[in-house]
Amino acid sequence: MKLKKRRKSSRMHGRKMGSHGYGARVKKKGKGSRGGMGMSGSGKRADQKKTWIIKKFGNAYFGKQGETSRGTARDKTDRINLRDIQEKYLQGEVDLRNHKILGDGEVKGKFVIRAKSASVSAIEKVKKAGGEIILEKKSRGKNAEKISEKEQE
Repeated sequence: MKLKKRRKSSRMHGRKMGSHGYGARVKKKGKGSRGGMGMSGSGKRADQKKTWIIKKFGNAYFGKQGETSRGTARDKTDRINLRDIQEKYLQGEVDLRNHKILGDGEVKGKFVIRAKSASVSAIEKVKKAGGEIILEKKSRGKNAEKISEKEQE
């Protein structure tokens, strides 16, 4: 007659019974119960972990992030060259209040451009063509002295 045999785990309670007769505790564990290994081994030669890291953190995890911190506010002002203005508009009044006007290209038409800021070369080129650039009062900081000197000449 067969007796009902109790499971080994229910028989082996008490001190130093962590392995329950299976030797090292790790041997009994399946792959699923091993748990994570954290971020260890995710350094220079972490090819085996790259896909997991990219999935979890994106590509920003690798490489240098620049001298300034990622939270630093950068100047996000839109910039537009005179060449592009000339292509889009033939002449007349142009409203580009959120843009900085840069001096790359030539101006043929007579423009009156409203802008957030402008480079010295852009202002010169537009004035030569018979137009003007009207700037916001706030943004007359860096180029204000250079511009006023050119206006006085």
